[in-house]
Amino acid sequence: MNLNLLKDSFVRFVHAHGMDRHFRRFGGDMFSSTPTPNEVPPTLAQHLLKAARSELPALLEQLHSRADGLTDPEADAIRLVVGPNEVEHEKPLPWWAHLWQCYKNPFNLLLTVLAAVSFATEDIKATVVIGTMVVLSTLMRFVQESRSNSAADKLKEMVSNTATVLRHDLASDIADEALRYFDVTLHPKGARRIELAIKKLVPGDIVQLSAGDMIPADLRLLTAKDLFISQAAMTGESLPVEKFVQHRGAATNNPLELDNLCFMGTNVISGSATAIVVTTGNQTYFGALAERVTATDRTPTAFQLGVNKVSWLLIRFMMVMSPVVFFLNGFTKGDWVEAFLFALSVAVGLTPEMLPMIVTSTLAKGAVALSRKKVIVKRLDAIQNFGAMDVLCTDKTGTLTQDRIFLERHTDILGKPDDLVLEYAYLNSHYQTGLKNLLDVAVLEHAELQREMALASAYRKVDEIPFDFQRRRMSVVVSEREDHHELICKGAVEEIVSICTHARHNGTVVPLSAELLKEIQETTASLNAEGLRVVAVAAKDLPPTKEIYSVADESELVLIGYIAFLDPPKESTKPALDALKKHGVTVKILTGDNQLVTAKICRQVGLTVDGMLLGSDVEDMSDADLAIAVEKTTVFAKLSPDHKERIVRRLHDNGHVVGFMGDGINDAPALRAADIGISVDTAVDIAKEAADIILLEKSLMVLEEGVLEGRKTFANMLKYIKMTASSNFGNVFSVLVASAFLPFLPMLPLHLLVQNLLYDISQITIPFDNVDKEFLEKPQRWDPKEIGRFMIFFGPISSIFDIATFALLWYIFGANTTEHQTLFQSGWFIEGLLSQTLIVHMIRTRKIPFFQSRASWALIGMTLIIMAIGILLPMSPLAHYFKLQGLPLSYFPWLLLILGAYAVLTQMMKGWYAKRYGWQ
Repeated sequence: MNLNLLKDSFVRFVHAHGMDRHFRRFGGDMFSSTPTPNEVPPTLAQHLLKAARSELPALLEQLHSRADGLTDPEADAIRLVVGPNEVEHEKPLPWWAHLWQCYKNPFNLLLTVLAAVSFATEDIKATVVIGTMVVLSTLMRFVQESRSNSAADKLKEMVSNTATVLRHDLASDIADEALRYFDVTLHPKGARRIELAIKKLVPGDIVQLSAGDMIPADLRLLTAKDLFISQAAMTGESLPVEKFVQHRGAATNNPLELDNLCFMGTNVISGSATAIVVTTGNQTYFGALAERVTATDRTPTAFQLGVNKVSWLLIRFMMVMSPVVFFLNGFTKGDWVEAFLFALSVAVGLTPEMLPMIVTSTLAKGAVALSRKKVIVKRLDAIQNFGAMDVLCTDKTGTLTQDRIFLERHTDILGKPDDLVLEYAYLNSHYQTGLKNLLDVAVLEHAELQREMALASAYRKVDEIPFDFQRRRMSVVVSEREDHHELICKGAVEEIVSICTHARHNGTVVPLSAELLKEIQETTASLNAEGLRVVAVAAKDLPPTKEIYSVADESELVLIGYIAFLDPPKESTKPALDALKKHGVTVKILTGDNQLVTAKICRQVGLTVDGMLLGSDVEDMSDADLAIAVEKTTVFAKLSPDHKERIVRRLHDNGHVVGFMGDGINDAPALRAADIGISVDTAVDIAKEAADIILLEKSLMVLEEGVLEGRKTFANMLKYIKMTASSNFGNVFSVLVASAFLPFLPMLPLHLLVQNLLYDISQITIPFDNVDKEFLEKPQRWDPKEIGRFMIFFGPISSIFDIATFALLWYIFGANTTEHQTLFQSGWFIEGLLSQTLIVHMIRTRKIPFFQSRASWALIGMTLIIMAIGILLPMSPLAHYFKLQGLPLSYFPWLLLILGAYAVLTQMMKGWYAKRYGWQ
């Protein structure tokens, strides 16, 4: 097919069906009216209804597709028309919108108001300095976030979700014949099956679905087998909805109620299907919802709430202190305009305008550091939650164990080796196409299966009853001879035994008596106690009267025996668990596996099992009882997805910061409920989508490194807040004392602004600072009360030495008249700036700075540069412009004495404070 003709015809198809406004490349408003929630926009609804009601050959023709899919060039041509399969909120903001986001924080808005007031009062210098602070803060955040977002996008591409897509083989005409007869199968002959990034899908693509898959676009089903879809995100329905090739319900004009459509953003719970992509990206119903909510901010996370509380603490402090400074100077000096400008400068000095930039750059640095350790951060805020995590809930398989399951035994119902069990298990695993798992891989890769492979070729697959988490089993129906069918079922022992009426014992089929059931339970318990994961195999013969089977056919089976798997523990698990425990993280096991197997593995890796609960126990407990039980229970076994979610929520409600690590479809609810969801790059799509952090290596050692990096990130953010809060409080306290006694301002508004600007620049390297090991030993959280108390205790210390500087300048250097106020102001400018930069090193550690704990070279270097600028500025040619003057050399020995005494007193206060309140 000529690709230009294809492109032109697709454009005509878009226009003919009223879809012009759906495709951004054609411009215009996407929807002509505002729909109510959960209502499909009118134009899109008409298009989806038409696709749902069309005959399948006609729909394929309309979408220029075939039963075995598009060719690669055809898909590329269509993508040029419709764009990538991405919804609006997933795309990066345009630079101007991102710049606005970086600007609009409380501090920048406040500073802008202050700059406007300065301009209105003709204080141009103050306006320039304040404006510079706003511009620097905004641009630094913009540049840092742009770099961070770019790096994050590259990292996320490494774990992008994919869809299984059929591609037409250009060398084959079989697809055209399939179109004519429309005998679509899960594997149309002549098609290539590929894994394609979801964003590359286009209308007309043929996709295959199985349990755990996300629906990658709005789809029309071509085939479906026991297909259950969770549509809770779209419709609020709590129960999965079964889908069919043809609509079976009442006639409706609401596409969401149609049985043969699947929607982007939903996911497959069980079953399998093939479907054709009808709409992609913003043209999907999910995209329609996304466009309406892009302007709405997300609900703040615990991290954001913590930052906001701290920010407003500082803003409230500023709003109280600035008026006090204004009135005190107005009454004592009599110049209300000058007093107002000075109070304005104090307000600027109290505003930690660099906080957003420090937070962003610290988080971004943490994300980059984690990426080097094979941890990909999807959401930057999650890093701090990583460090705050004190309970980690995790599955057993692949975390405590090697995630390499071996088929260890195949036995009859009483534990004797039996090759017939292996043959049945192989046929089941070979022909099943639903939920892929490691057990099937282990069966198919078993070393003894050359004979079984030849055996499978003698059978024809008739049908399949896919796995789901309620039944915990799956079946295939095969036929060796056309005179009968064989249903082969494998799954959890309890579920298989519950549908068996007979058992194969010593080569004969016998009724399943109470005595035999007891022996079966003892045999499987013995295998579990050895650490083996046991799967039962059952079968029955059926007459060849039908080609479609359902769950109802899984009855009156004959129990054949068991296949037992070994999932040995990792060598690194025990040291990793010890490290997490050392760092204050409690590990709890939440698994759907057998309790005996889980207990055995826990013993092997040294995890102390203080208590164990089964899913049935959780089911019977009230929320209040479960909230108590989760605190004293280490292992939860035989859990359903709902049980896992409920346990995580109870731990969260108890005040824990809960991490959950999972990779299966059954883990998705718990991943969403946790404070920090952790998954792996090999996880099913829905698990990766629900997670905040993706591990490229499924290991607890990697988790421990992530926890430490999260705590380093939090420590460096907290340093800035503590330094800024305490030094600002001390400066204001000093200003109040000086204003009450001096006949002139202790420092001009311009001096305060320049000092604050230099101090802020000195802080930009804090994200790269070292962190003491003691800070990493236990989880850390935001505590505004602690920050307020810290400010009150450490702020006045600097005021003591500010007052000592005032006395020195007043009595020793004679700066005690209005004529000599420039000398006074220059002396306090230098002492104030140096004490502020010194406090950076004093407060960044509980230890003795420079000796027991040294800052990073970047922070030391920036501190020295800013101190040098502060000392040299009054002596430079710019001194006159800033209304400063050079100080006599005899001032500097006194200055060293004051700064030394300040450091000693601060260190003594740190010791007393840490003993009484701790050192966060």
